[in-house]
Amino acid sequence: MAAHFSEREAYSLDCYVGADPRYRVPIRVYTELAWQSLFARHLFITPEVPEPNFVPEFTVVDAALFSADPQRDGTRTGTFILVNFARKMILIGGTRYAGEIKKSIFTVMNYLLPLRDTLPMHCSANVGNRADVAILFGLSGTGKTTLSSDSRRPLIGDDEHGWSADGVFNFEGGCYAKVIRLSATAEPEIWAATHHFSTVLENVDYDEPTRALDVDSDAKTENTRAAYPLRFIPNVVSSSQAGHPSTIIMLTADAFGVLPPISKLTRDQAMYHFLSGYTAKVAGTERGVSEPQATFSTCFGAPFMVHHPTVYAQLLGRKIDEHNVECWLVNTGWTGGPYGVGHRMSIAHTRAMVNAAIEGRIPSKFETEGFFGLRVPAAVPDVPSEVLNPRNAWADKAAYDEQARKLSQLFFDNFKRFEAHVSPSINAVAIRPLARS
Repeated sequence: MAAHFSEREAYSLDCYVGADPRYRVPIRVYTELAWQSLFARHLFITPEVPEPNFVPEFTVVDAALFSADPQRDGTRTGTFILVNFARKMILIGGTRYAGEIKKSIFTVMNYLLPLRDTLPMHCSANVGNRADVAILFGLSGTGKTTLSSDSRRPLIGDDEHGWSADGVFNFEGGCYAKVIRLSATAEPEIWAATHHFSTVLENVDYDEPTRALDVDSDAKTENTRAAYPLRFIPNVVSSSQAGHPSTIIMLTADAFGVLPPISKLTRDQAMYHFLSGYTAKVAGTERGVSEPQATFSTCFGAPFMVHHPTVYAQLLGRKIDEHNVECWLVNTGWTGGPYGVGHRMSIAHTRAMVNAAIEGRIPSKFETEGFFGLRVPAAVPDVPSEVLNPRNAWADKAAYDEQARKLSQLFFDNFKRFEAHVSPSINAVAIRPLARS
């Protein structure tokens, strides 16, 4: 890499990660491509005036056009993301995907913060006019950015946060939104930011003569992205900090079409689903994915978690207890059938459910469904009652039951690796497959 850069210009950026000065980490980012430096400027926190005595704690070196030699370098492919905590250096190469820059630093924060009794989270966060903070956990494509961008609730951040003894703080200074099939009506803030000058677009198709964006196109991939600074969103918390959450929403995009659109979780269920980190990949999201695949990504960000997963889960459970946090599981995926048969949950209905949960407007009458042990509300304001029970949405009830058994078996198989590491109360709420009647 040193030889590679000796023949090329590099772009240098000094910036920070962590809005709370007490947990802030100074970083220096070197990139081979100018647009990747702009990406880092958008996504991290950049001083308004350059600091002459800036000393980085971690350094990122991104050589997008340099590929490793697996025989020489001991890598599996030409692509590599290497984090060395001893040297406080990150090397990235063999990929132009700028997301590796931010995720490598997220990995650093996932190591450092638990050592200071602070929970790092792959989540979005916003706050209401009653100082009621909500955090939304979720993997890519589950709707974190969309659902947290709400004109009535100022945005704290859309992807990475810390939860300290004083409250929640954003790691970043920008947003990294997935924009495939973006709707100007349902997601006006993100739509406007995506079309803003200087926003960095990755994999987004556009018309060559007019340069008009085609956000509906998946010609390159489903993973189309827009990176822009928080100031492009009209309704944000200027400090990127707020108090302790009163509500936790865990998002999943269930491509099997069997999880309820919303269900209330106990503290132990919240820790169970946090450790499970379930969502589903659908065709086009990654190379080689041609049909729905269940994905269990611990803590909703397994590749970036350095400590044992239970370290993060225990921190979460303790904070839920300390601050009496209400927890919900929200399915933003499919209903009426699996991917390819059913249809995606309506954004309007999902947003209504999330807002009702955050604002405490869901009546306290629940029914426990039989496959996953989830408490489903009997009614949610502004949501048709037939939407709430996923089995009712399927024309073929036997097909629903078969899919539900299949998914519950996947949950059961995945959680075996945690059974010896968690409390009996969490094991007691773990999902177990039902026998066929």
